[in-house]
Amino acid sequence: MNLALNRFLKALIISITITLSLSPANAQHIIDQVLGVVGSEKILLSDIEQEHLRLKMQGIETEGDVKCNVFEDLLIHKLLIHQAALDSIEVGAAMVESEMDRRLRYFINQVGSEAELEKYFNKSIFQIKSDLRKTIKESLVAQQMQESIVKNVTVTPSEVKKTFRSFPKDSLPTIPEQYEIRQIVLYPPASGEAKLAVRERLLELRERILKGERFSTLAVAYSEDRATVAHGGELGFSSRDQLVKSFADAAFNLKDGQVSQIVESEYGFHLIQMIERRNDQVNVRHILMKPSYTQSQLLQNQNKLDSIVNLINADSLTFKQAAQRFSEDEKTKLSGGLAINPRTNTSLFEKEHLAPSDFYVIKNLKIGEIST
Repeated sequence: MNLALNRFLKALIISITITLSLSPANAQHIIDQVLGVVGSEKILLSDIEQEHLRLKMQGIETEGDVKCNVFEDLLIHKLLIHQAALDSIEVGAAMVESEMDRRLRYFINQVGSEAELEKYFNKSIFQIKSDLRKTIKESLVAQQMQESIVKNVTVTPSEVKKTFRSFPKDSLPTIPEQYEIRQIVLYPPASGEAKLAVRERLLELRERILKGERFSTLAVAYSEDRATVAHGGELGFSSRDQLVKSFADAAFNLKDGQVSQIVESEYGFHLIQMIERRNDQVNVRHILMKPSYTQSQLLQNQNKLDSIVNLINADSLTFKQAAQRFSEDEKTKLSGGLAINPRTNTSLFEKEHLAPSDFYVIKNLKIGEIST
């Protein structure tokens, strides 16, 4: 744990009453029980059980003293929330809703459908959202409180080495190099002629598919979606809210094997083919084509990005604030441009999870450095 956070907790714990109650050894049926109180915040037995269940859903080992560790983490969590209330630290509703939607999508992906999620938790989706909303708001508040505590703390190399050496060597896992990225995305405006040219090319491909050519073969040859082209344009199973609206509306109206009309989205123009529908999710493949842009259109966006970088470098605003204000990528805008890895539903990317062109841009960047 960070040294500054340790000192904070030791100082704060003096002024906060923490009470523990132990269940009898022969207790058989416990509806709920208060295990701890931090300020006005209670830690219930059900809180421990819910967190334990969440860890199991994420595939995390839950044997041994996991519940004790969960209780300790919740104590620290409540301490941070208590201090945040004293310091008037708050988070916006939009940020909470964005994070709630992201986590809900992850859970649905794990169990297969919204109905299965309701069955798993024995709650309606409305109740699950309500529980998630409160939990996520507290989590974001605690995170901001922790950041405010440690932001001015400098950890020396000797402290890092000392901590590292305190762990048994055989207990240290091998973790591949990972990257966490924030981005600001601007889309150049496409001319009517450029859009028409793309539509005509996609119409030709659609005719070829309807005459018997394989959609996946044409996706490999022509699609501009770097993430799916090697898989014949296949996206994998996705729920409606994981897809941009226009794409989702078209995809969910298709029957198995059916090919859509041309669909326009913020990413360009698509042809979509249904592979399989499974409950509330669909697996589709697509061919993406983007309008070409003139040099002056690209230069206009480049100049705007340069101006944004100048504001960040002048400390007029942070990169996160700039992304929230200027980015046109709706998926990452509210989170301050934080990119989410669709394979893991976290913000961490390994090299093979990134497109080669993206990895080339970031591989030599230092932490906090902005690409040019």
